[in-house]
Amino acid sequence: MPTETDVIIIGAGAAGLSAAKELTRTGLTYTLVEGSHRIGGRAYSEEIAPGVWFDLGCAWLVGGADNPFAAIADGLGITLCKDKGHLFETVNHRFQRNGAPLTQQQRVACLRYYDGSNTAIANAARQDRDVAISEVIDLENEYAPPLCGSIGTSWGLDVDCVSTADFVSAVGELGFPVLHGYGNLVAAWGTDVAVSLNTCVERVDWSDAGVTVDTPKGTIRGRVALCTVSTGILASGEIRFTPGLPEWKAEAISNLPMGTENKMGVCFDSDVFGTDGRGHYTTWNGNGNMAKVHACVMGLNTAAIFVGGGHGVWLEKQGQQACHDFAVDRVADIFGNDVRKHVSRSIVTAWSTEPWTRGSWACAQPGQAFQRANLARPVDERLFFAGEATVYGGQGTCHGAYQSGIRAAREIAEQLNVEQ
Repeated sequence: MPTETDVIIIGAGAAGLSAAKELTRTGLTYTLVEGSHRIGGRAYSEEIAPGVWFDLGCAWLVGGADNPFAAIADGLGITLCKDKGHLFETVNHRFQRNGAPLTQQQRVACLRYYDGSNTAIANAARQDRDVAISEVIDLENEYAPPLCGSIGTSWGLDVDCVSTADFVSAVGELGFPVLHGYGNLVAAWGTDVAVSLNTCVERVDWSDAGVTVDTPKGTIRGRVALCTVSTGILASGEIRFTPGLPEWKAEAISNLPMGTENKMGVCFDSDVFGTDGRGHYTTWNGNGNMAKVHACVMGLNTAAIFVGGGHGVWLEKQGQQACHDFAVDRVADIFGNDVRKHVSRSIVTAWSTEPWTRGSWACAQPGQAFQRANLARPVDERLFFAGEATVYGGQGTCHGAYQSGIRAAREIAEQLNVEQ
């Protein structure tokens, strides 16, 4: 691990990796350190069956063909399910209540409520009313439970904690999945980046000229540092800054807390979905159990079950068996109890307690959407910041993190007077 460098990059997720590649292009040197045993951050694929991969983190190339990882995948010869993207569009979304699909009339009413709620949220944002979503939608509507649950999975916090302005600024449909895992795609793209793994950052000292970073493997000195870790890690105090970060930066961090979306992958020993069953579902019932379910459109005998916000955190605390049971129950809600005897394996995430992130992604508090710009601002022209939390439009996404790393690297090159 080099101990003298131009730029010290903290965190080898998509932002740190893209920054490293961009810095190399400009001719600047870097030392990239990562606390965990692997690269990719919240992009991580795990084998759920031989040759079958489940994405514990990001799973869809949001925005489809416009996502920069689409071109990266094509260049690496990695298979994308571009012909399946339409199955994740609202028009093809399937709703299941109390174990039965909505009738056509109910579906029309449900989508009308969704459209009206989205319009109310957008109107509030346009009027500069950056308030909680719960303040502008009808929570008494019979279709409020699936909408609120969907917002919980999409943002990681409940509707009383999600900013209307932050919600409206996010852009892009789900796009399409990666056959062998989005996490594996990111890992393959990042293999040419030099990274010191299992290297936790304990302290960032910017009290003198340049920046000094202390790790268990030694001290690194650089002209500047780029921090790409989550706001969950920044807020935890696990990385000590000397002197402490200025108040405006600390406020940005605290007002962009991490939300939680937990996912459960269930693998079956046969096709339990049927010829027309594969797709994207929202299922809910009267006892409060709501989830999104992706019955694999790629032909795999797997389902991904999503639950977020307070319910997601609560379920995580109940343990892996409770999460497994919840996931199988939700698949059974849609496809019948016979699926239970075909379950072969499951994978369960626990993002709120994941030690390297402390959550899934950053979600602006009501009235605080502007803080993403403050989080992105450098401190004293020596401490730079990147990651999905610094992004408008691509917040919470892998490609948003990727783009933020490039943005930060270019800011650093300009600061260090390097021609680009």
